[in-house]
Amino acid sequence: MPTSPPPTADAVATRPGFLERQGIVRPLAFGFLAVMLFMVGDGIEVGFLSPYLESRGLSGSEVALLWTVYGFVVAVAAWLSGALAEAWGPRRVMLLGLGIWAVFEVLFLTVGVAAGNYPLMLLTFGIRGLGYPFFAYGFLVWIAMETPGDKLNRAVSWYWFASTMGLGVISSYFAGAVIPVIGEMATLWLSLAFVGAGGLLVVFLVRARVVTKPPESTKESVAKMFGALTIVKTHPRVGVGGVVRLINTLSFYAFVVFLTSHMVNDVGFSTAQWQTIWGTMLLANVAANLLSGYVAGWIGSVNTVAWAGGLGCFVTVLALYYVPEAVGPNFGVTLAVAIVYGLALGAFVPLSAIMPLLAPRHIAGAVAILNLGAGVSQFAGSAIAGLVGPIGIEGTVWVIASVYLVGLVLTFYLKEPAPTDDPRPESAPMHPSESDASLPPGAGETAGVPVAARRAD
Repeated sequence: MPTSPPPTADAVATRPGFLERQGIVRPLAFGFLAVMLFMVGDGIEVGFLSPYLESRGLSGSEVALLWTVYGFVVAVAAWLSGALAEAWGPRRVMLLGLGIWAVFEVLFLTVGVAAGNYPLMLLTFGIRGLGYPFFAYGFLVWIAMETPGDKLNRAVSWYWFASTMGLGVISSYFAGAVIPVIGEMATLWLSLAFVGAGGLLVVFLVRARVVTKPPESTKESVAKMFGALTIVKTHPRVGVGGVVRLINTLSFYAFVVFLTSHMVNDVGFSTAQWQTIWGTMLLANVAANLLSGYVAGWIGSVNTVAWAGGLGCFVTVLALYYVPEAVGPNFGVTLAVAIVYGLALGAFVPLSAIMPLLAPRHIAGAVAILNLGAGVSQFAGSAIAGLVGPIGIEGTVWVIASVYLVGLVLTFYLKEPAPTDDPRPESAPMHPSESDASLPPGAGETAGVPVAARRAD
């Protein structure tokens, strides 16, 4: 009976391992852990910084202004992270973010908080807002540059799993455990340890597979930054994708403003009950961030974002209002609704894989628009929450839910491009700014174009 010959050494060497099958290319593997650790450090303060600053004498309006300035800087930095990653390379942008975060966190805690100097708090906390988008979103650009196109959905799912697990889950549990023991100020100082650990992983263990090149001149860098905005003119679908990303977390940022007060004061949940519901929703979102990439591999990225994300959020945003109104402070029922809402929010994750494919020669620019949508979402959500005064909570919830129907329709403009949509024969001359360094890893091979080198830093 004939038997198959044993695999050759070359075949064994090229067989993808477990990590590669999940979309995690080995040179970047420790980067996912680095992002998680960094986001733990960045998120430690979220649950207690505002009341802590108020206890030190700041007014509610001063604290609100502090977060507003921070949010504005984060939105700008989210765009710049992609633009600068194209000009300088992702590694340099990540390390720049690490340095900014560490330096201005130290200044914020010393000359700001400890000294009770509000103007310096505003200045240092605001500038620190450049840090986490440069580090975290810079790595997202790196993933888009390095990951084969057929594995990108899974890769970005693991990225968002790591990011949200650090920012929304581990950081909250850690802060809750150590604050009673060492106090708020010492806990804030501990955030530097997590951020530093993430940075060290990038320095020593994250390696690019691509050919490096020196950073571009100031003139070239500025041109790339503005090019990251003008890309929406040459690639309109990238602009549509940015709008869909804005819509993704719109309800989350709006709910942060008014839903807790409504659930506690009007519906009748205790604060502890609602915090448990909200925290469980975030855990469901973390799970969905990971699973949605695999679902997208079965039913398609656009279908996942449109139906599980857009339609799912439309239904669950309304349910979060109407179900408690109908059944009262029923913990189990409301918890179930919140879990489905968290899953629906996570179903937008494949958008991070769609966007680079919409502009395969301008990956960083496309991701910059994606990041800009993420940053602006916080402002848009807060603005919509301001409608509670004139039109009430029910009307505001309907406005939020209706926006998701708009996002559902817009998603279908993001047709998933096949690798051959943008073929380039091997003999075709290439402009230096449109070399294969800008193609998604794997796209060139599929289209019959060997990728000799890809630039990452």
